[in-house]
This record gives sequence, C-alpha cells and structure tokens, in this order.
Amino acid sequence: MSTSSPEDQESGGTTFSRRSALGAMAAAVATPAVLAGSSQRSAQAATTTSSSSADVDLGPNVLVFDPSTPDIQARLDQIFAEQESSQFGTGRYQLFFKPGTYDGLNAQLGFYTTIAGLGLSPDDTTINGDVTVDAGWFDGNATQNFWRSAENLALRPVSGTDRWAVAQAAPFRRMHVKGGLNLAPSGYGWASGGYIADSRIDGTVSPYSQQQWYTRDSAVGGWRNGVWNMVFSGVAGAPAQSFPEPPYTTLATTPISREKPFVYLDGSEFRVFLPALRTGASGTTWEGGAPAGESLSLSRFHIVRPGESAATINAALDQGKHLLVTPGIYHLDQPIRVNRANTVVLGLGYATLIPDNGVTALRIADVDGVRIAGLLVDAGTVNSEPLVEVGPEGSSADHAANPISLQDLFVRIGGAGAGKATTSVVVNAHDTLIDHTWLWRADHGSGVGWETNRADYGLIVNGDNVLATGLFAEHFNKYDVQWYGEHGRTVFFQNEKAYDAPDQAAINHDGIRGYAAYKVGDSVTTHEGWGMGSYCNYTTDPTIRQGRGFTAPNTPGVVFHDLLVVSLGGKGQYDHVINDTGAATSGSDTVPSTVISYP
Repeated sequence: MSTSSPEDQESGGTTFSRRSALGAMAAAVATPAVLAGSSQRSAQAATTTSSSSADVDLGPNVLVFDPSTPDIQARLDQIFAEQESSQFGTGRYQLFFKPGTYDGLNAQLGFYTTIAGLGLSPDDTTINGDVTVDAGWFDGNATQNFWRSAENLALRPVSGTDRWAVAQAAPFRRMHVKGGLNLAPSGYGWASGGYIADSRIDGTVSPYSQQQWYTRDSAVGGWRNGVWNMVFSGVAGAPAQSFPEPPYTTLATTPISREKPFVYLDGSEFRVFLPALRTGASGTTWEGGAPAGESLSLSRFHIVRPGESAATINAALDQGKHLLVTPGIYHLDQPIRVNRANTVVLGLGYATLIPDNGVTALRIADVDGVRIAGLLVDAGTVNSEPLVEVGPEGSSADHAANPISLQDLFVRIGGAGAGKATTSVVVNAHDTLIDHTWLWRADHGSGVGWETNRADYGLIVNGDNVLATGLFAEHFNKYDVQWYGEHGRTVFFQNEKAYDAPDQAAINHDGIRGYAAYKVGDSVTTHEGWGMGSYCNYTTDPTIRQGRGFTAPNTPGVVFHDLLVVSLGGKGQYDHVINDTGAATSGSDTVPSTVISYP
C-alpha cells in the first residue's frame, strides 16, 4: 500500500501501514434478503435426484442467469448493496451465468459473493462489461476487500481495463480478460492481495499499489510494476526473474497443480468438472481445446442446504455421495468426515462451517484424491484443536499419483465474533496440494483480543511431499506456519505477525525474540521456498523486536529463494530475515530487508 502515486510505486515509492484506523472504520453488518422474481426462479424446484437445470434446487442464494433474464443489472446491484460493506455479515451469494453473451453489465462484487460462468471454457460465457471490485466503502483502501471471487468468465471491459482491487481470499480463477486488469482501487489507495490462476489477461496487469501478488499457470500481455513481492509460476508473459529490484520471483513452471473443480452446464444438465493433475505446468488448462479431466453428474452429489446437520451431511458421505455446499452458514456439532477416496467437497458462495463445542470442522482420511474447495471455516467460541485435519496423525499412504487437494480453503478466528482454535489446519497426509489458502486470526472486527480470539498456530505440516502454492497466514499468537514433513515446497508466502502482542515478553520463548512466521523443523533435511514475505505491525507495543521472519535448519537441502521482511511504519522491527542472515529493519520507511538465496 502507498500514499504515493502509481508512478512512484513503480520506482519504489514510500509505503505505509497495511491497515489503518480499523476499529473506527469497521464494516456494517447486513442481513441477507431472499431475492424474488426471475433470478430466484432460475434456481428452480427442489430435487436431489436429477441434474437437469430445470429441476435442481440450489437455494435462494444461488442465482442462475441467462442472456434473456430480465433486469440482471438490477439484481446485481441489489446484492452488491447488501454485501458491499458487510464484512462480517451473514449474506452468502453464488451468481451463475449460463453460456452466452451479456452486454452492458457491471457486476460489482461485495463480501461473500462469487460470480462464475457455466461453460466448460471461460470463453463460453462472455460479459461485454466488467466484474468490478473497488474500495469506495472503505474510503479507497482495498486492504480489507476479502472473501469474494470470479471464475470461468470472459470479460470485455468497457474501458478496456477491468478493476479487481482485492485483498486476501479473493481468487481470480479461470478468467479471460480481453483487455487489461487493474489491481488497485480507484484513487490508487492501499491494497494487499492477491491470487490469479488458470487465466488469460490479453492486456497488461497493473498492480500499482498492491504489496504482493501470486499468479499461477496463466498468460498475461504484460506486468506493469511490483511493490514488495510479485511471484509467478508457469505464467506466459511474466516478467523475468529480478528479485529484489524489481521484486519479481519467476518460475518457468509450477511443480504440481490441479485446478479447482467447477460447476458447468452440459446442455441442460448441471455437472461438476474435475481438472486433471499437471506436473511442470504452464499456461491455462482451457486454451486450445477441451480441458483434461473428469466430469461428474450433479446426481452424484448431495446438495447441502442451510439448516442441515453434520449428521445428515456425514450420512450422505457414507452413502458414497460428493458434497455441493450451497451458500449459507453451517453450525456443526461433529466433524464433517471425508473417508472415501476421490470425494469432492465443493462450496459455493463462501459456504461457511462453524464448529460448535470445540469440535474439528473437517476431518479427511488418509485416502487418495480428496478435493476440498471453496469453503470458509469460522472458529467457534469453544477452542477447536484443530479446525481442519488432513489425514489422521501418523498418516503414511503414498498419494503422489492422486494427491489430496485444498483449494480456496479459508480459515478465520475472530472478526465475526469471538472464536478460538489452537491450530487452523494440520496436514498429516503425504502428497497434499495446498492451492490458495488464507488462514487469518482477525486483527479487527468483533471478538478480537490477544486472548479473546486466541489461535497459536496457522498451518502445521507433518506430511511429506506437501506443496503449497499461494499460502497466506496472518496474526497467530505463536508460529504462523510450522513445517515438519520432508520434501516440502512453498511457492509464494504472505504473512503478518500479530498486531496485538501486548509486549516483548508475551512472544519471547526459548531465549528467542518472537515466533518466526515460517518455521522449518530442526530435523528436516529437504525443503524449498520461493517468494516469501513477512511483515510486522506491532501496534500495541511498537518497541517489540522480532528475531527473524523465517527459521530453518542450516543444511544444504533446505533452500529458500527471494525472502523479505518489512516493518510497517516502524511498529516493531526484525533483527534478521532468516536465522541470523539478512539485515535488520529500521526506522519507519517500510523498506524491505531481503535475502535472495539461503543458505
């Protein structure tokens, strides 16, 4: 983020604290409305046995449009009015557009809203118009534009450039922008995102004030600038490797990737497409022909609707069903248990799981090919340990040929109300893909305080051969990420340390000042990371010293590329970047301290 001009940003202008005056600018909570009329009617009558678009009930908050639907813009505007500032509200929406051409639309997206095309290719559904995220609700500051997404559409922006000014948990997947893409808010205020995958942007992507960004398996016509940390893997047209000036980390390919499952129409039948696994991937999956993968009829899914119990959901899983979780908030008195290989659990419209009485929200067995995608897990008031478990403790199966995948899986502790969880996500299973996750202990909203929304750890990895692409983890009381499995890899990491540490003593341990953002276990012999940043903003006690952003065994097989630490406005400082390597930060000018390679 910066208060300088876009031109200053490109030449390394001054940047300041990522989130400002949060308490005074807390978002209003909106109550969702049930939309009547043609857009609700498109969801159609209830059934779980047929997958024809004429008789599948996906609930009132899944809206299905076709080019002949009247008043589409009015419906979009109504939802945006509800969701624009509803940062911790209860509204959840999935907006589907059938294949065809839509003229003159501007779909502004607020919180907990997903817009998606229903074609097998994004080019099957073209909007001659825009899908817009801006930050007028927050005085031009885009650092809180969380929890919204766009998927599987082609856009021809009215001005030639679409605006997508987002922060964390706002993926831009499987999109074709027939023009440019601006990642900054109008006015070029602060911004802190973000994630693009399996997309083509014909024109230039212009981050301007975006502090960091990760783009995977895509194609761009150009990339304008970078502030602190811009990472690319498998992206045609990406800028050349040049970290730290400009701060580009560029990998020719992504080691392993498998795109997120998506709903589409085959004629009049709803189906779910499961893209195939790729190794050494680059470019999109959908250009040049039909994508590789498997198609499932919606009749093989249990459609989960608000009000359903965990027992009902688990009974459907035990019967061999996949899950399509419709937009809503689901309280769980027992874990959702995924025990069958190749099960798909796909959430729509930021479907939200809240575990009650300290249970774990989601437990995945040590089996092949499970795909979890599109869910927000919100900690309950009684401490959970953990919120999500991937494989039980001691998992040992080899899943290399058919990995478990977590995609657009987001975790929140506090913010919407007091919540606690010792650990957000534990990965015990080998060969797991973590493709875009934001694990967030809230620094603002309701139920926020050092002990009020206590959450010691974000991600713990015990499994071997785990790959994270697009890993965001922020504000945990102790370690944000701990990695104990062998042969782990992370491509892009974004972190902030907890703002609200009360004093130095609260985070000191074992003679060390502060918990590292990313810790590799002492016994690990092989690990690699690319494009990784940690920021501190100790607003409660700006005198705190953070010993290092990263800690790892000093051994030849543990290798890092392009690391940085930043003191935001001088509120706290780092002594080193990794272990005892890298210069200390100082002052309040937010200039990163960098390490190009380690050891």
